[in-house]
Amino acid sequence: MNLNIHAVFLPQDDPEAAIGFYRDALGFEVRNDVGYGGMRWITVGPAGQPDVNIVLHPPAVDPGITEDEKRTITEMMAKGTYAAIVLASPDLDDAFAKIQATGVDVVQEPTDQDYGVRDCAVRDPAGNLVRIQERA
Repeated sequence: MNLNIHAVFLPQDDPEAAIGFYRDALGFEVRNDVGYGGMRWITVGPAGQPDVNIVLHPPAVDPGITEDEKRTITEMMAKGTYAAIVLASPDLDDAFAKIQATGVDVVQEPTDQDYGVRDCAVRDPAGNLVRIQERA
């Protein structure tokens, strides 16, 4: 069996802010921007990696989600505890400096972790945690 990750989904509650973060701060390509019923699903991904996609979707739009669940999701997004993604860079300090210069919400500057990785963390405009690990 040969499986690859093709797409991951992260909620967004402000499409323009999400595009600004993923395109301008992280340097990702905007690959698709689909509207339906006043909502938008935006697909972004790293340049040169056309098979790796992040779909930024409206939160809590699945038909099976209850009103209580929608409130919980909204509360968790506001606290930044609902969703996360881990990216990698061969030069973490350079990547962090460029990202930080765009005015993002910094959670953690580049740090050598006790568990053996060097990483940093920022939040996207929806509160999603974006960790970046240094990888050769």
